[in-house]
Amino acid sequence: MTHTDPRRRRDGAGVRARARALAFALLAAGMAACSSSGTPIVIGAAGPWGESYGVSDRQGIELAVAEVNEKGGIHGRRVEIVARDDSANGSRAAAVAQSFVDDRSVVAVVGHVNSGAMVAAARVYDGVLPAVATTASTPALSGISPWVFRVISSDASNGVALARFAAAQGWKRVAILYENDSYGRGLADAFRDSFDGTVVSLDPIDAADQNLEPYLSFYRLRAPDAVFSATTEGASRVLLLEARRQGLRAALLGADGWTGLASDSLADGVYVGAPFTPSDPRPEVRAFVEAYAKRYHARPDAYAALAYDATRAVLQAIAAAGPDRARIRDYLATLDSTEALHGVTGVIRFAPSGDPLGKPYVMTRVHDGALAVVEGS
Repeated sequence: MTHTDPRRRRDGAGVRARARALAFALLAAGMAACSSSGTPIVIGAAGPWGESYGVSDRQGIELAVAEVNEKGGIHGRRVEIVARDDSANGSRAAAVAQSFVDDRSVVAVVGHVNSGAMVAAARVYDGVLPAVATTASTPALSGISPWVFRVISSDASNGVALARFAAAQGWKRVAILYENDSYGRGLADAFRDSFDGTVVSLDPIDAADQNLEPYLSFYRLRAPDAVFSATTEGASRVLLLEARRQGLRAALLGADGWTGLASDSLADGVYVGAPFTPSDPRPEVRAFVEAYAKRYHARPDAYAALAYDATRAVLQAIAAAGPDRARIRDYLATLDSTEALHGVTGVIRFAPSGDPLGKPYVMTRVHDGALAVVEGS
């Protein structure tokens, strides 16, 4: 009869216990994985939803998410949007950003829409949560945080493009009207510094100003070749109405803030620097325009297109890197030409500053309710 060493019995029992514990852990991990596969992936969305351009922005986001979910989601998980209204206000935007940061289910944010709101929110997202702005174009965003990106080019380059276009039209004398905020100032400064002709007037206004009669009367007296308006849709509409009322002969030139006015018959003939036009013949643009029209019974504007591309960039990052905040940020920061998203507003990849690389700013003119590309621009 042989006798087993008690230490060997204890060691064998320990190995079996550890094996059972490992098997249980693997089973639990497998169950957790199965459970997590049924939970949605959550992204935040922020903008001024009560504004018409905010509606376009939100619809672009929703369309991109709907298309992914209709194809089965991301690795079998649906994507859900937590949308919060920042009222285009910096303080409110910072509070919305903090709510996203505190909600650990939110893995990335699409937004914000307005320049001032995005600058305020960017400081909250820094180091914590990746965010891709849609139409926030102020130069102040460039390099503000390695966690913040945008799909629209900076006004520092947009203003230069607009000034060069003005010179190419042969305009020698230009008046500049701008909203006195980060968006308007950035565009106006870049245009003024790049324009080779004479700036006959440089006038700041409040975005809510409903009386621009004194400015337009002055422009009639000075007779500039063109008026460059660095304004968003509300102020642009007021300017347009007053210019038509007074019969101003000067050409009108606007930036992306004018794109929502293309369908207004009064805007016919206005020149607009735009990051997107639905008349672009590329197949991806035609597909987007058709899908948007089918869902919303309207033609998409630049706000919708940029929001759609920003959302698709976030969704691509999640699909490639997983629903992890830091990995999403790293993926967006290192997009190269092979992984770049071929969006409806152009190729999407980012410089170290968070600005898009090589995004075009198309010069258009309103004709028959649409933005027609100006030949040779």
